[in-house]
This record gives sequence, structure tokens and C-alpha cells, in this order.
Amino acid sequence: MAYATVDDVQARLTYTMTADQRTVCAALLDDAAVLIDAYTDDVPVDTAKVVSCRMVARAIGDGSTSGIPAGASQGSISALGYSQSWTMTGGATGEVYLTKTERKMLGVGDHVGSWSPVQEFASEYDKKPTVGRKVNVVGYVVDSEDTNVVGKVDG
Repeated sequence: MAYATVDDVQARLTYTMTADQRTVCAALLDDAAVLIDAYTDDVPVDTAKVVSCRMVARAIGDGSTSGIPAGASQGSISALGYSQSWTMTGGATGEVYLTKTERKMLGVGDHVGSWSPVQEFASEYDKKPTVGRKVNVVGYVVDSEDTNVVGKVDG
């Protein structure tokens, strides 16, 4: 279910969408909602609406016929050699994606994490009622004397 309507997106544009653009806009709003829901399920409706509108407006472009794709941060055009070159920021034209700012708005930006199977094994191993055993840095379970290898951590 979309968080915003076609009229919400239209209010943010500097041009009037055609009937075909409104149809595409409605489909992109559904896509934006799916993407937002994939990142978080705990977002205020007003925030989701703003983010959805930003995503869709960026995807459908500014309505200009200048030939410069929406989202291009750099570009060059040559004349008689018929060449064009564009540097896109974040995603391609027509693609619905979340920017870094939008991820922060949703409360999911700048999260760094890691997972270690050795750490999980050590945590599970610590719950067992064995005394004097530990996991060394290369993933082997050794006794308290660090001389007898008891087993290898899988992973």
C-alpha cells in the first residue's frame, strides 16, 4: 500500500504530469512503499509520505526536454562527434531508490554491524557447564592450559 498519492507527488513537481505520467507515478508509489517497508516497519506515516514523494519525483524526472537525465551530477555533450557522458548520483534515471538522507529520515541510515560465527559459538559455549575452556583467536576450542586442542569451530 502506497504511503502517498499521485496528487502528493504532483504538488512537489514544477510541471503538470500527463495521464501516462500519472499512471507511472502510481506504480512507482507502490514500488517506493515496498522499498521503505523492506528497510523498516516502524516509520511515521508522514515521514514515509515525504520519502515516497521524493523517491518518485526523482524517478520520473523534472519534465524537462533538455536531454539531461534527472539525477545527473555531471555531464558532457559533444556536437559533431555525437557523444554524451553522464555521472549519475545514487541510482539511474527512472529507478526508485533511497538516498542517504532518506535512509536517515527513516531511521535506518549509517548503521554498521558485523557478525562472527566464532563469537556466536563462544557465546553458546559459555552457556555450557564446562570449566576452563575457551576459544582462541584462530577458532580452536582449547583447554585452560592452551596445550590440548579440544575441537575446531566450524564456520
